[in-house]
Amino acid sequence: MEFPFDVNALFPETISVLDQNLCAARKPHGRPDAQNQTAIVIDELGKASAKAQQLPAPITSAAKLQSNRHYLYLLKDGERNGGRGVAVGYLKVGYKKLFLLDQRGAHVETEPLCVLDFYVTENLQRHGYGLELFRFMLEHKKVEPEQMAYDRPSPKFLAFLEKHFELKHSVPQVNNFVVFDGFFRNRSGTPPSPVTDQGLYGFFGPIEKGSPKKARGRDQAVFADGERGCARGAEGPAVAFCPLGSPSSLATSGGILPVLSLPQCGILPHPRSSSPHGGTRRPTGSHAAPAVPRQLQDKTHQYTAPATATAGFQACF
Repeated sequence: MEFPFDVNALFPETISVLDQNLCAARKPHGRPDAQNQTAIVIDELGKASAKAQQLPAPITSAAKLQSNRHYLYLLKDGERNGGRGVAVGYLKVGYKKLFLLDQRGAHVETEPLCVLDFYVTENLQRHGYGLELFRFMLEHKKVEPEQMAYDRPSPKFLAFLEKHFELKHSVPQVNNFVVFDGFFRNRSGTPPSPVTDQGLYGFFGPIEKGSPKKARGRDQAVFADGERGCARGAEGPAVAFCPLGSPSSLATSGGILPVLSLPQCGILPHPRSSSPHGGTRRPTGSHAAPAVPRQLQDKTHQYTAPATATAGFQACF
């Protein structure tokens, strides 16, 4: 696309990177009309792009570029137009917060780099300019094509991506963006476990990086009767014991530890049994559980039983 002014003087490099400042040179132009001429080039290319895509209005203009944190890569051919240069096309990219669907249909919130507009003038297409422009952007942003999202790509652009970058299979979305299979390769993962999500201490302590609802579900203990209980909350952390000789690793199924009922662990007294005289008596002998001092009963089960009561058990920390 030709202009009545010197494009080479306005854009020193073959590919210029423009942002909100609309300044292609490393140092600001001394000419007061440089920014106005840059705006004219962007606006005219934006109109041509909208016409080629049959859009009702341009989606790229100098005003839009100044009001958004986007980057516009503008390509010129400095030898045409009698050595004054012509504008060949542009590629506009920017980061967008998107809600996408992966291959399993799960919602993924992400903010990838997106191709927002891509245009090469009709008379200069199929000369390798588009590929030169796209590869320059990939190198500048240090990104791979499959890691990007594409806003309403035209059939011609999709054919371009398939031919040069082998991007064939897209993942269906409910919005106007197109992503390909490789997009979710480094974004999908297994559900977090208590150890990897919050650290070794966080399983027993108050540290929790996830939501409180998930924390309550993970930090429940399963007692001898198979029921869930002792949900960690205001009462304090759950306490778990396992028999001596058993593996002390925390890598149990679902993050649940085998535990005994609280009376057997010496944390709560055994139920009192009735005596022949109508009263109650405490268990005697080697199986008698020690009495829990009242001042310790209100400290969220932090009472430590004597060695005689826990001689057959080891804490699985």
